[in-house]
Amino acid sequence: MKAFATLEDITNLWRDLKSDEIEKAGNLLEIVSNSLRYEATKVGKNLDEMIAQNEALASVAKSVTVDVVARTLLTSTENEPMTQFSQSALGYSVTGTYLVPGGGLFIKKSELSRLGLRRQKVGVMDIYGLDDSGNTGSSV
Repeated sequence: MKAFATLEDITNLWRDLKSDEIEKAGNLLEIVSNSLRYEATKVGKNLDEMIAQNEALASVAKSVTVDVVARTLLTSTENEPMTQFSQSALGYSVTGTYLVPGGGLFIKKSELSRLGLRRQKVGVMDIYGLDDSGNTGSSV
């Protein structure tokens, strides 16, 4: 299956890739695209069909794919990536919050929402048996 973005898209939408990032980014494009397809199937949708019906969604899928690949490339592989880190001196205290516990690729809920894969259906369930006029549905 075709990836939703290309290496050129990463360069255009994010930044120029370093030589050691090019191969990894190329591999990630396919993995991220298939991960998005899988997330769509989990909610009963076909992302490729959705994109075929809506040109704007193709651009959104490209943007989300580039965002996920960029975030994955930014994740350090030499040491544990932390979003917050603090140290103390004489109290011997070191604390930190990991970016992705366990590492790896992750897709944010907001990115799934941008693709229309997180919408919740709103409905009402009449638990009292009342119709629109406020009367019970049965005639006694």
